[in-house]
Amino acid sequence: MHPQAQPTPIQGLVELCSRAHSDVRGSFLNAYRREDFAPWWGERPVHQVNVSRTERVGAIRGLHGQQGEAPEAKLVRCLRGRVFDVAVDLRPASPTLGQWQAIELSPAAGNAWLIPEGCLHGFQVLEPGSELLYVHSSPYRPEDQVGVVWNDPDLAIAWPLPPVDLSPRDLQLPRFGSL
Repeated sequence: MHPQAQPTPIQGLVELCSRAHSDVRGSFLNAYRREDFAPWWGERPVHQVNVSRTERVGAIRGLHGQQGEAPEAKLVRCLRGRVFDVAVDLRPASPTLGQWQAIELSPAAGNAWLIPEGCLHGFQVLEPGSELLYVHSSPYRPEDQVGVVWNDPDLAIAWPLPPVDLSPRDLQLPRFGSL
């Protein structure tokens, strides 16, 4: 069954909601199947699949992206816990440049976030031990990494909790206006 799509004002940024199949044993959710996700993922290849786990409530990871020679799209899904997931449009020619959107990702919601090329991604943990699955359209290239500091006043992201456990790298990211 095809996921239900909820578009956002940012072109290409889509929430995809899937339905788990449940019985007495538990549940099964198809996290990604090429033919079901093709209307949104398109012909992008799948180069990498990652899983992250973040322990503490309030921890923030991001805002990160990959541009340059290998821009990447990401499909992000929460496997355990809950996260406040954010995407920021960094595309110079976009009418929504500098705008952000956020959703809550959780296994109970069965949702995923398709973040197109040219957008940054970050999240804040809402439940301990939250795990995210990432499907990447391009191989990791450190030289193509870009980012913006999580608390940039020009973006004014409304993080729901006081931040904890920010990485030294994330604290050193530039402001949006300096990119």
